[in-house]
Amino acid sequence: MTLEEVVGCNITEKKMENVGQALEELLVAAQRQSCLTVGVYESAKLMNVDPDSVVLCVLATDEEDEDDIALQIHFTLIQAFCCDNDINILRVSGLGRLAEVLGEPNAADSNANEPKDMHCILVTSPHVDTLKCQALKEVGTYCQESRRKNQWIPYLSLQER
Repeated sequence: MTLEEVVGCNITEKKMENVGQALEELLVAAQRQSCLTVGVYESAKLMNVDPDSVVLCVLATDEEDEDDIALQIHFTLIQAFCCDNDINILRVSGLGRLAEVLGEPNAADSNANEPKDMHCILVTSPHVDTLKCQALKEVGTYCQESRRKNQWIPYLSLQER
């Protein structure tokens, strides 16, 4: 392993960690401003009605979801729609962390309500008052840089804390 490979790996890991933190901040801010849509079905409905309001699409899976053919078909259709409408897309792993960030009940908690479908999350921006947030800019920049490197759907792993 060369020095460039070691330094490059550390820079890439640090960048992904920063983008992960920015994504978490963005989701919390969007949730506070009621600019968040959670769920595959709910997201599809919103994109059908008002695709111009969507500024980011987060597609989340864990290892056990990789064999879910129906979910993968939904993801393929959502990705194609986002690409056609110039919507930034980010694939993430860590459904548990997403639920934690958004304050959703733990699936293991028997007293909790039914957990939401966290596989697709849309960040929307109202037409009148655009969501302005440094975290949104950072995540958007990461998505754009990934596209320049021919990685059309960037991947991010959210770490449990």
